[in-house]
Amino acid sequence: MRRLIALSLVILLSSGCAVGPNYKRPSVNAPDSYRGAMTQAAPQPAAESLGDQRWWEVFQDKQLQDLIHTALQQNYDVRIAATRILEAQAQVGITRADGLPTISAGAQSVDQRSARQKFFPAFDTSAHQVDVSLAWDLDFWGKYRRANESARATLLATQWAREAVITTLVSDVAAAYFQLRELDLQLEISRRTLTSRQNSLQLTQVLAKGGATSMLDVRQAEQLVFTAAETIPDLERRIEQQENFISTLLGNNPGPIARGAKLTEQPHAPEVPAGLPSTLLERRPDIRQAEAQLIAANAQIGVAKAAYFPQITLTGSAGFQSSALTSLFTGPAGLWNFGGSLTQPIFAGGRIRSGVRFSEARQQETLLIYQQTIQQAFRGVSDALVEYRKDREFREQQEQLASSAEDAARLSETRYRGGATSYLEVLTNETNYFDAELGLAQAQLNELLGLVSIYRNLGGGWQQQ
Repeated sequence: MRRLIALSLVILLSSGCAVGPNYKRPSVNAPDSYRGAMTQAAPQPAAESLGDQRWWEVFQDKQLQDLIHTALQQNYDVRIAATRILEAQAQVGITRADGLPTISAGAQSVDQRSARQKFFPAFDTSAHQVDVSLAWDLDFWGKYRRANESARATLLATQWAREAVITTLVSDVAAAYFQLRELDLQLEISRRTLTSRQNSLQLTQVLAKGGATSMLDVRQAEQLVFTAAETIPDLERRIEQQENFISTLLGNNPGPIARGAKLTEQPHAPEVPAGLPSTLLERRPDIRQAEAQLIAANAQIGVAKAAYFPQITLTGSAGFQSSALTSLFTGPAGLWNFGGSLTQPIFAGGRIRSGVRFSEARQQETLLIYQQTIQQAFRGVSDALVEYRKDREFREQQEQLASSAEDAARLSETRYRGGATSYLEVLTNETNYFDAELGLAQAQLNELLGLVSIYRNLGGGWQQQ
């Protein structure tokens, strides 16, 4: 009966209460819909969201998919984030071990001899001992349980941090690839324009030699050639540097990047579903990371408050002791002891109180960071939605401008060859057309970057299955 009572007491002490507040998710004032998401076609927000789609469903260029896949395997930021998860897992194991009994074994053998001294007789002693000892700090106030709760939440935050890195990486690779294809398009426009203007210059030179036009027209035609030619080296420089940047994202040394579909052939819907704002709290990894950090900080309050209460420790040991090594495990050589201690802090100079205040302040700071992260997420989605919509409208207008500028350049060239106008009109309209084509390429890029921004802000990209 005494053993049963003692065992029950140990179980009771080891499973006592846990001081400190239990975590409860803070209330969030989520809007009913994102600003900028309402359209005449869909006046009410739908549950479907672009952020729920896998990255290979959003970015359908096969070459881009290969680049993203390579980056997920080799990018250093992703690998560093994965290593931090291993660190957090090890820390969970360390914290869990703090609340478990410590068992150790030892052996000791001492032989001591002394010759006869003037005032002391000779003696010969021998002592041998083998024992197993146990020490256990009972978690009656939940100190170790709160510490384990905090460590597990920190591990979860580290895992969500890795997902946030993946989301950013997928978006960065897609955006960098689209920027590369836009530079390729600008280079293609510049080379085509240069060839056309060189042909026009040759014709103008022939007319000047025949006296049909002046050298002023020749010089103006040369300006058009030089304007197109000067953009090519700069674009080639920017293309190579962009390739180096993408190579770094892939975890490779600088090198060439394979191309897929042209910029104008990249598929993207005119309208993208944003989904319900309330679902963003579960999808965005940075929000989940901030909440896990809040859980960890909340548990640390319990760890700090547990220092107010007594620390209960059980100790015990058992073994064998003998003066002769041959009789160590025989005869009446056994020994054991069992005990317990209770330590109650009385005066610590305000250390415990300050520790609790520090933990509570840290929890409040983490709570504000969590709420700020949510607010910034709502703003990011709204900004991305209006960016994508307005960039699409701008691109549509830019297409009309480029078409009009092309027709004006064609008409002015025809009028010049017919002698109805000077080459200054050709110069003006050719310059306008060249600028309009480059502006259209930039507008097409901005529209695709707006799609990438929506996908990133909706928390898409980390889903791998």
